[in-house]
Amino acid sequence: MPPTACNLLAVPLPPPFLLPRSLLRKPLNGSQTRSFGIKSIEGHPKHSPYNVVPGIKPLLSSQAAAFERRIKSDTLPLRTGALAIKKGMTGIYDAESGKRIPCTVLQLDRNEVVSHKTRKQHGYYAVCVGSGTVNPKNVTKPMLGHFSVQGVSPKRHLQEFRVRGRDGLLPVGEEIRANWFLEGQFVDTRSNCKGKGFAGPMKRWGFHGQDRSHGQSLSHRSHGSLGQGQGGGSRVYPGKKMAGNMGGQRNTVQNLRVLQADAENGIVVVNGAVSGPKGCVVLIQDALKKPWPQVETASKKAADAKAEA
Repeated sequence: MPPTACNLLAVPLPPPFLLPRSLLRKPLNGSQTRSFGIKSIEGHPKHSPYNVVPGIKPLLSSQAAAFERRIKSDTLPLRTGALAIKKGMTGIYDAESGKRIPCTVLQLDRNEVVSHKTRKQHGYYAVCVGSGTVNPKNVTKPMLGHFSVQGVSPKRHLQEFRVRGRDGLLPVGEEIRANWFLEGQFVDTRSNCKGKGFAGPMKRWGFHGQDRSHGQSLSHRSHGSLGQGQGGGSRVYPGKKMAGNMGGQRNTVQNLRVLQADAENGIVVVNGAVSGPKGCVVLIQDALKKPWPQVETASKKAADAKAEA
């Protein structure tokens, strides 16, 4: 049984330097406050990662400042993009110039908006676009739940397209057809290059190879010496061009002009070549280094029709 206060007072106390600090402190009155320990702060506002304070500019190193810089600059497009399948290359004859224009045929397969990313919840604005179709048996239950909540059928391919602001967010379930891109506008395409596997330095980096004479044997296509024997640390420098895996990386081709856009067949024909083999997935989005396309909205079309009438 613990001793009572009376027993503690009756027992002679040891010297003060041997007593705990709790016995040496005086009891707090109603007007006194604690001056030790960790103070609990109640009602403190929740910290915002964007440091948005009215009337005060955010710090240059904060997320809010970085977001504003991306909005002011032309690093993000205004509209969302679309997913397409590369069908191959062909040529179009130009009657005016009399030249054959090489072009790539891209086909859109049931592109729909699956979900959104907002700045308030995720820190940026983006549109998740799905294309193709897939058997529900081959889709995981979490993804089936995601599609069912959004009210969209399961898609084979999913991709996010970042947009500059909230105006670029299309309604969930809206279909993106080939006429989303206008004839004459410029687009940027992103796709994976053809994978070449393990390649030597001549094929991978364009080395001219070793001599065919002067005692060379079985090393005509090798890279040769990899570094210095003395003075350079006797090591191989990082980034040295050597044999290794070639191809398969993401490549962006900018400023491709749209030659044709067939909404019924879902075909978009762009000028020039697009990276990747036939059947690969290609991301199409408005070009960043060219003027934005002039898209007529439904309200503008109604106003023009009313003005003509």
